[in-house]
Amino acid sequence: MKGCSLRFYLHENQKHRGMLLYEWLLEQARQRGIHGGSAFRAIAGFGRHGVMTEQHFFELAGQLTVLVEFIVSDQDADALLELVREEGAPLFYARLPAEFGIVGEKKPAGN
Repeated sequence: MKGCSLRFYLHENQKHRGMLLYEWLLEQARQRGIHGGSAFRAIAGFGRHGVMTEQHFFELAGQLTVLVEFIVSDQDADALLELVREEGAPLFYARLPAEFGIVGEKKPAGN
């Protein structure tokens, strides 16, 4: 199948409507019938301001980047982006073409 990889980049402590923003994004996608999404926490990186952040044992939580990714149809990506725009949650995102499917799925008997 063809669709896209829709990625949102945010800070791990960023909130929206009283929830952590990455949890809110995942919940909104689930409620809309999107079949999967994942949140990944960075171990190091820098953003548009050039400030390097890295995970250290004693570092205060909340400063690292979280990547929330969905592999979806173009229509689902459009719907999620529209929701984020309507909610006014400022987010950096990337939308990349993707081919996706399931490898090794067993076919029903008789096919």
